[in-house]
Amino acid sequence: MKISKSAQTTARRIFRMCAPDGVLDENKLRTAITKIAADKPRDYRGILAGLARLLRREEDRSQVLVESARFLDPATEARVRESLTAQYGEGLNFEFRINPDLMGGMKIRVGDDVIDGSVASRIKRLETAFQ
Repeated sequence: MKISKSAQTTARRIFRMCAPDGVLDENKLRTAITKIAADKPRDYRGILAGLARLLRREEDRSQVLVESARFLDPATEARVRESLTAQYGEGLNFEFRINPDLMGGMKIRVGDDVIDGSVASRIKRLETAFQ
């Protein structure tokens, strides 16, 4: 669905009001959505679609995928958790996976950010540098 600029702006404004300290207050957002659905202002469907898109983006920001070539010991997992929590804030959902294609090191994805410290990516960078 194509969302008009005014609906996008309104959705962003409502979303910011529901996250005053940078942390989303789900009750405020739920109340806002209920009020919009009940009052049905102009382009309310676009506003609701914009809010859904912003909420999805916010949820993606809290998802962390850590891939490693081998099983990580609990101490290393704890260090990764502490480091990423310090960098991105509280409320992160961690998922640890084993990916033998990495050959060594780790690849971390937090929302749209990717931190690739794997051996496979280093080899690929060397390969492109010598071409």
